[in-house]
Amino acid sequence: MPIATADAPRLDGIRCLIMGGGGFLGVHLANALARQGAVVRAFGRAPADPLELDGRVHWNSGRFEDPEATTEAVRGQEIVFHLLSSSVPGSPGQIPAFDLETNVLGTLRFLDICNAAAVRRIVFASSGGTVYGPADTYPISETAPTHPISAYGVGKLAIEKYLGLYHHLYGLEYIALRIANAYGPLQSILKRQGVVAAMLDHALAGKPLKIWGTGEVVRDFVHIDDVVSAFLWAATYGGPHRVMNVGSGTGLSINQVANDIEAITGTAKLSRNYHAGRTADVPINILDISLITRETPWRPRRTWLDGLHTTAQWMAAKRRAPLSDHARGRSPA
Repeated sequence: MPIATADAPRLDGIRCLIMGGGGFLGVHLANALARQGAVVRAFGRAPADPLELDGRVHWNSGRFEDPEATTEAVRGQEIVFHLLSSSVPGSPGQIPAFDLETNVLGTLRFLDICNAAAVRRIVFASSGGTVYGPADTYPISETAPTHPISAYGVGKLAIEKYLGLYHHLYGLEYIALRIANAYGPLQSILKRQGVVAAMLDHALAGKPLKIWGTGEVVRDFVHIDDVVSAFLWAATYGGPHRVMNVGSGTGLSINQVANDIEAITGTAKLSRNYHAGRTADVPINILDISLITRETPWRPRRTWLDGLHTTAQWMAAKRRAPLSDHARGRSPA
């Protein structure tokens, strides 16, 4: 049984909707909810890989911008998981007005639909990697100042604030989970996020590793199983806190990630192409996860090297190129 559901709450018969159910997090979450007994509806344009979606999940095709489609999807749902976003943190040539229109205003219209449909709770996928911006102390707690330096981070923070407003005005329950850098099986290499997936793909193909900046920026990497587990606990959480960090609580430099990927895949030392740093990248991001571990039974269960190894195995299988005998079954020192 996946770690995500090994010690997670049962959700028998609870009607759950996942907005963005065809993406990396959405598919994992939909499958986990189905395993926990929920009645699951997933909404999106199309699942990235329909074969990965549990057969018990009801799929609704539609666009977030279509009020008729979203109204139909929300009807009768008790818990809504809002995972949709039209942008990613490192997008070049950010267009704040586009992010505002599609993500923030789009979510406001969606909240009106949820409120009218008497949805009981919204669990929102926020971004622990971007809402804080450059921090003064680490790890970063939920009470730290928020100074996002990307349109993506500003949008995520704005949605959190509007969720708070809707709770105040209408009693709409919500939990916002500020997620660190998630990685794991099913993550696409085609999108402009997911350094682990991108590096693993290059390593398995024997290509140079692409690194932004010096490679000394530090990130908090959390396995997708642990992210999903946090969402399951958030669905039933009854405490007073509305915003919680979800991460590993530790940091790794991108250069260290590259070193570990080389060791995990058993490849000879790969060349590394260093590119100018991106304006949206903060030097260090490590999340303080003491709040969620205090308020819920959730703990990050996947160690970095174990999670990296299973992700590499999945990617190698997808490429039909098994890991070398040198790398199979071992972890780097």
